[in-house]
Amino acid sequence: MATILNIETATEVCSVILARNGEILAEKESSDGLNHSQLLTVFIDEIFRENNFNPAQLDAVAVSKGPGSYTGLRIGVSVAKGLCYSLGIPLIGIGTLDALGKHAAVHSKKYVPDSIDAANVLFCPMIDARRMEVYTALFDTRGENIELVSAKIIEENSFSEYLNQHPVLFFGNGAEKCKSALTHANALFLGPVKASARFMIKLAEKKYNNNDFEDVAYFEPFYLKNFIATVAKNKII
Repeated sequence: MATILNIETATEVCSVILARNGEILAEKESSDGLNHSQLLTVFIDEIFRENNFNPAQLDAVAVSKGPGSYTGLRIGVSVAKGLCYSLGIPLIGIGTLDALGKHAAVHSKKYVPDSIDAANVLFCPMIDARRMEVYTALFDTRGENIELVSAKIIEENSFSEYLNQHPVLFFGNGAEKCKSALTHANALFLGPVKASARFMIKLAEKKYNNNDFEDVAYFEPFYLKNFIATVAKNKII
C-alpha cells in the first residue's frame, strides 16, 4: 500500500493530491492561471499540516511530466525532485496526455452520450500550444495509445482517417479552439476540459507497484518542443 503525492502543473491548473492505495486522502487545486510558483509549495504544506501528515510517510512523489507549459512543468518537476531528494523516495513521471486520455477512456460512460456506440469511440486529449497548434495523442476504449504524443496544427482534414470510421471525443484545454476546424459529424467536443492530479492517481499507483521510477538526478520534463524565449517589444531602460 503506497502513499503518493501527485503533482499536476503542466497547464493552467495547479493540482496536488495526497493518495494512499489509489484513493484520495487530501486535495488542493486551482485553475486561476499560471501562478504555480506561488501556489504549489503552499498547497503541499497545507495538505501536510491540515491532515497532520508527516512527509516522511510518503512512499513516492508523482509529477505530470508534460507536454505542456514550459514554466509550469519546470516548477512541478523541480518541487517533485526536491521532495524526492530530501526524503530519499522514488520519483514517478506521468505523461500529461496519458493521464487525460486514459481517464476519459476508463470513465467513458461519464462522457460518451447514450446515442453513441461507446465501443467504437476514440479519445483525443488536447493541450493548448499556440495559435491552432495542440499537443495531442489518441486512445482507444481500453486507454491504449493508438497514436503517440505529437504537436499538431489543426486544420479541416486533421484526424480524418479516424473520424471517417469512429466518433472521436476531443477534450482538454486545447479542444475548444479546434471546434471551427474539426466539423466532421463524428467530432465530439466532450470530456474533461482541464488537467488534474486526480487523473494521475491510478497511473502513479500502477507505476509504483511495477517499480517504474525516474532517475531523480537526470529526469527532465517532456517539453516536446524547444522553449523559445521572447523579447518584449517595448523595453523599459
